[in-house]
Amino acid sequence: MHADFKKSSWNYYSFRFTRLVSQSTSPILSKKVSNHKNQQMSKNFIVLLFIFLGIGQVKSQESESIIIAEKHRLHSNILNEDRGYWINLPDSYNDNKSSYKSYPLLIVLDGNLHFKSIIGVLNYLSSDTYRSGKIPEMIVVGVQNVDRRRDYTPDKVITVKENNSGGGEKFLSFLEDELIPELESNYRTTPYRILFGHSLSALLATHAYMKEKSLFNAFIAVDPSFGTWDVETMDKKLQAVTDRSFKRFLYMATANWGKRNIKNRDRHVRLYEGLNSKCKGAFPAKLEYFENENHASVPPIAFLNGISTIFDGYGISYRDVEGKEHLIRHFKSISQRLSWDFSPPEQLVNRIGYGMLRSRNESEKAKALTYFILNTENFPGSYNAFDSLGEAYEVLGDQKKAIDNYAKSLDLNPKNEHARMKLLGLEKNE
Repeated sequence: MHADFKKSSWNYYSFRFTRLVSQSTSPILSKKVSNHKNQQMSKNFIVLLFIFLGIGQVKSQESESIIIAEKHRLHSNILNEDRGYWINLPDSYNDNKSSYKSYPLLIVLDGNLHFKSIIGVLNYLSSDTYRSGKIPEMIVVGVQNVDRRRDYTPDKVITVKENNSGGGEKFLSFLEDELIPELESNYRTTPYRILFGHSLSALLATHAYMKEKSLFNAFIAVDPSFGTWDVETMDKKLQAVTDRSFKRFLYMATANWGKRNIKNRDRHVRLYEGLNSKCKGAFPAKLEYFENENHASVPPIAFLNGISTIFDGYGISYRDVEGKEHLIRHFKSISQRLSWDFSPPEQLVNRIGYGMLRSRNESEKAKALTYFILNTENFPGSYNAFDSLGEAYEVLGDQKKAIDNYAKSLDLNPKNEHARMKLLGLEKNE
């Protein structure tokens, strides 16, 4: 069965967004600027557009209000306090066709600052509405901060005045032993987890990456504050790193700090190179420098680049697929790099199959069958996959197998009227 695409509100949103941008930036745009600045402006525009459109897709646009998240509170016995968090579910989460799906989990630290921008970018990149599908859909959780110095510093900082730093380990325990189990018990999550942090929370994310044990599979550390990690501290942490860290993916971003830039960059580079030297194979990581961004402006752009880097190749176009085996090899390569099994997305495989099924070439039509079968093998809980396979068999003239697969689809979803009507018609012709 064909995927049902939501009616696009591109014209409306692009008009509102263009008007907003033109009103706020017209004096600037009227001036002559260098090519370099124009490029940077374009990049920022793209990020803002992703955010704007992404948030617009989160909930049905037929509603008069757009609700992007739900607020929850969890009492932490570890921290001895209540902690608030927001949760954003993917567009497909409540779709009947996706009821079998479970989703990777993205936890955003400093949710007060970064949650809204991140879900905008993520929802746009993962949405099938505009056939982006560059990354998989995810459940996004924004954790509210309470005391950043306490929660995000893994080591006690000795200062003249008394301070409450050094609570990072306890906060990681809260995330792994309380928050993640809470989320897994209430939502359909896959145990592939990404941790995002900026500044002090990026320090904690980097620390978590270097630990022997972690529930997280990938880390986006944006301009981490390494001020408390002197050479001696960093060397000790590097010495303690084991091969288990290199089963995870690390993306680090460095911003331009002006006069303090060299010192900041040096610490990031030193850590990255130290990790790289310890990795026995290909180092699953990337360090990126943003010369035209400062510490405050870099997070949305770095997140865009970071999440795209982690899932590099995931959004392969159906036009670039050279055959079923090529598609399988492509996603096996992604899975090996990320140390997690990512199957070719159902929507992508379905699109390839239907494209071949419409071909006037009979041999191409026959090849379409292998793609629909692949979807039923990878997603045995998808009623839509069996519905599509039934349709393929029907087009190819195999009435019995068409009936079998429509029946299987109906078993998985008794409300599938498409399969029900098809069965009635085919059974009459037997």
